Formats: sequence, structure tokens, C-alpha cells
Amino acid sequence: MNFQRGRYREEPEINLVPMIDVMLVILIFLMITTSYSRYTELQINLPTADAQRQAERANEISVLVNAQGQYTVNRTPVPYAGAEQFADDLRRAGSALKEPVVVITADASATHQSVVRIMEAARLAGLSQITFTTTRPDSK
Repeated sequence: MNFQRGRYREEPEINLVPMIDVMLVILIFLMITTSYSRYTELQINLPTADAQRQAERANEISVLVNAQGQYTVNRTPVPYAGAEQFADDLRRAGSALKEPVVVITADASATHQSVVRIMEAARLAGLSQITFTTTRPDSK
């Protein structure tokens, strides 16, 4: 039996205040724990040498790369056909040397990838000593 015929019944409603409080706490937590990655460009100045020219050592493997990406190992042009092939060329060049040092001379317009290729080939050849040549500021 319904004794409250004329009485208006309230509709249930959802209380949003606790939900907003929980969402704000989650938002603050996410803002604090998020790590932001910032990608910036670096202004890189390539090195120049202030020291005197070092005399050539007998255990050097001289590797030159020009702006077009052509390689020269000990004054012999070598085509780049892959890191393994270039590593074999470096092994051949340093086979008669005791503790060979790879000396990389790269043109200022050469790509960084061409230098990384030389370093990778030296690693594959087991040559761990690598050095770079620079130019003097007044030699331009």
C-alpha cells in the first residue's frame, strides 16, 4: 500500500564534489611524476687545435673522409661497401703494426655518419685506439 500518494518523491542525483576532489588529486600526482622530455638543438663548435703538429707515428692507420663520403686508408682510396668490408680493409692496413692507432681525418663538410662508419669498422676490426685530427684556426 502506498500511503504517500500526493507526496513528491526526490530523484536521486550523483554528488560530483568527491569525484572532482579525486580527479584533482590524480591530476596533481600525474603532474608531479611526469618527466618532460625537451628536445633542443645544440650549437656545436667543431674542435680546433692549439698544439703543435705531432710527428707521425709508425703505428698509425690514417683514414681520411672527404665531403662526398669517399674514404682513403693510408693514402689508398677504399670504397665503402659495408662495415665488415671496411673493417677488413683496416685490419689489412694495420696487420704489420704493433698496437695500431686509427687516425680519423674528416672534412668539415663530411657527414657525421661517415665518421661513425669508420668508428664502427674500427670496433669490428678490434682497433680500440682512435684519435681525430683537427685544424688550426689560422690555417684556413
